[in-house]
Amino acid sequence: MRTIRASEISTYLYCHRAWWYHLQGYEPVNQAELAGGTELHYRHGRIVMISSCLQFAAYGLLLIALIILVIYLTNQLL
Repeated sequence: MRTIRASEISTYLYCHRAWWYHLQGYEPVNQAELAGGTELHYRHGRIVMISSCLQFAAYGLLLIALIILVIYLTNQLL
């Protein structure tokens, strides 16, 4: 039994003929454009991952700053 991947379903939904060609073993003639698109998606994924990490770090620093502020204010009251 053959496994159907999500990318294969996406190809079929986008273009039935492209899916059929792929099953027959035909390679697209626009390999350079496909490689450029793959590289673009890779770079975008890295940017999203880095921005998520930076956002997590920013929330952590905000939490630390709030804790320090609470400690400082409680020491001022005593």
